[in-house]
Amino acid sequence: MSKLTLSLAVNDYDHVRDLLDGRVQAEGIALVPSVLPVEEIFYRTTHYREWDLSEMSLAKYASLRSQGDERLIGLPVFPSRVFRISSLYVRRGGIDATAQLRGKRIGIPEWAQTASVYSRGWLAHDQGVALTDVEWVQGGVNQAGRKEKVDVRLPQGVRYRNVADKSLTQMLLSGEIDAILSARPPEPPAGQSAQIVRLVADPEAAERAHFAATGIFPIMHLIVMRREVFEANRWIAGNLLKAFTQAKENSLARLRDITCSHFPLPWMNARADDAIRLFGGDPWPYGVQANRVTLDAFLGFAHEQGVCHRRLAPEDLFPPEVAASVRV
Repeated sequence: MSKLTLSLAVNDYDHVRDLLDGRVQAEGIALVPSVLPVEEIFYRTTHYREWDLSEMSLAKYASLRSQGDERLIGLPVFPSRVFRISSLYVRRGGIDATAQLRGKRIGIPEWAQTASVYSRGWLAHDQGVALTDVEWVQGGVNQAGRKEKVDVRLPQGVRYRNVADKSLTQMLLSGEIDAILSARPPEPPAGQSAQIVRLVADPEAAERAHFAATGIFPIMHLIVMRREVFEANRWIAGNLLKAFTQAKENSLARLRDITCSHFPLPWMNARADDAIRLFGGDPWPYGVQANRVTLDAFLGFAHEQGVCHRRLAPEDLFPPEVAASVRV
């Protein structure tokens, strides 16, 4: 019996690579991969749905679902997860505490960027900086002209404006804004890199403390399917989840291998063991239940901020076929 051929667009991740090169195969499926930058994948997926399967921004996907757009359906496979307290940037010698952001201007690449949703949630819920305390300036981080990709409903009292002719990095250096909140770091011109620093001097310590207090390990991206492909072959959801999971487990095994160096950095196996202790087992879980705390928190933030037009539950994002794993 011939395999079902599916196209897949994804970034270059070690924990996905075994699936792309065929060392791991999804039963009954032949994948045709395209490895591309995430911004390009998100744009082409949001507007044109060019691939059967693609990596997708969690915020953009959740926003579309909350608006009744069901042309994409998610898999609880999360190729990118990043703690985002580190994503706030300021001018050196200026603001040095989150409380000082009140009344200031913060640049964001998009209101519906997933990193921004988590960071604004942290500011509002943990740091006491409300959405209405800030003027939000939307634009490209390092290139002018970036626009929102989904419709957002800004909460009452939120001040938000687009700047189309300057980059946020330019505006931060010139003093037109006071901070940047972005997944992609600012890239100042040569000779000016020292002028931009992270607001939180030791973000890893702050992120570890926040995880210990909340259990939130931010999910940035997921894998989505075109609905018509899934509806015609509902069995693919479970098979793909198993295959992505196996590829991820292979990557973690390489990371922990002390026989030889699979990654060009020292002490990688020790860092992996530290993460396993911190997270109590699998440091990069897939599936709905294992990620319920993070998904619930994100969906709450997204609704409060108008990224999602209604309050979603984690089960609203995924088909029932992947809601639980088989036990034998």
